[in-house]
Amino acid sequence: MTLVRMLARPMLSAIFVIQGARAIRNPDAFVPSAKPLTDRLVPSAKRLAPAAVADRVPEDPRTLVRLNGAVHLLGGLALATGVGRRAGAVALAASLVPTTLAGHPFWDEDDPAQRANQQIHCLKNICMMGGLLLAAVDTEGKPGLMWRASHGAKEARQAGRRMTRSARREARLARKSAEREAKLAAMLARHEARLAAKGSSPARFARAARRDARRAAKAAQPMIAKGAKAAKPVMERAGLSH
Repeated sequence: MTLVRMLARPMLSAIFVIQGARAIRNPDAFVPSAKPLTDRLVPSAKRLAPAAVADRVPEDPRTLVRLNGAVHLLGGLALATGVGRRAGAVALAASLVPTTLAGHPFWDEDDPAQRANQQIHCLKNICMMGGLLLAAVDTEGKPGLMWRASHGAKEARQAGRRMTRSARREARLARKSAEREAKLAAMLARHEARLAAKGSSPARFARAARRDARRAAKAAQPMIAKGAKAAKPVMERAGLSH
């Protein structure tokens, strides 16, 4: 952990730890501002949730305030200590939505001064939410899941292209080698045919043999050069090169 992260995380989480502990100890101070929001959200949540879950959703504003305070306290401690910091940051960012809607509804204020004050507090919460989202995606320089997935797919595509190029190159080399071998076989067959036909003079037969030998040597030169090129790195590693 860098010095910046070691200082920034407790600074960002301090307000959540303090306010979460206060909400747990004294929820009555937060009930008046939370009740209008809970009265609207709890019935909707019960309608959308499965029956088994809907029966367990609390309706008491004091209980809901304490639950929200517990999320703030635990999430703040997780972010400050670094243990489960990313999950804690996500939980804090999510909990800021009902907290902001319940605590700073500036759109309901008629007094211009109160409206401006609540608007400032609402914007502060939005700024904190942005910081929490940055903390949630912070991997401390390590590759994240999305990065590993995208680069793994990219490396797989590159490996596939390399294998395709290698297969094509090997096919071309195999085709050329087969053509050379076919030429050598044809030359040897002609030479054997001349040996079988003893009717020509010894001088012509010698010239034909030398001509076939030169052609065979010329056809074998690329294969010899390829073998020498492939053996050169091995000889250099073994210390046999001059």
